[in-house]
Amino acid sequence: MSRTKLTWIALVVLVWGAMLSFGGVAAETVMLYPNIFGDAPASLDRAREFMVEGGPSDYFPPLGATVTISSLLAFVLSWRNPGLRWWVAGAAAVFVACEFLFSVLFFWPRNEIMFVDPVGTHSAAYLRQVAEEFVAGHWVRLAGGAVTSALAFTAFVRCDRANARAAAAGSATDPAEVAR
Repeated sequence: MSRTKLTWIALVVLVWGAMLSFGGVAAETVMLYPNIFGDAPASLDRAREFMVEGGPSDYFPPLGATVTISSLLAFVLSWRNPGLRWWVAGAAAVFVACEFLFSVLFFWPRNEIMFVDPVGTHSAAYLRQVAEEFVAGHWVRLAGGAVTSALAFTAFVRCDRANARAAAAGSATDPAEVAR
């Protein structure tokens, strides 16, 4: 299989994963978060009871790994093409910063407080504060998902157009080179 085809496939997987991740975060924002954080600490207790069989922590880590691996693969495959490479690098950097690092540093400690620590460990006022911080920080993650998806999709469109131009020109050159 050609490098061009592999690049295209990696970009399809990257766009698919980034958009699923962004869509999942957007869905959480409008469907789950009003129920989870709307009346802390009572709503946090209900969320603990509801998310016994599965929750966001079951969905987002494998999806995040898919986005990260496909972005690294697309970056390596597009290395010779700065016109693609920097779009992919931007998508990867925003995703890692907003979805992974921000989650590890900001969300994970708050998740621990709200959903892992035994009920009654923290005061109601503190749980409300932590829930408000979580919801406020969530907008960073939502914006990061939107930017990641836009950058990944731009890289895909640039690659696809270059492939189409090369095919139309009957070029024997690498279509990835035409994307510059």
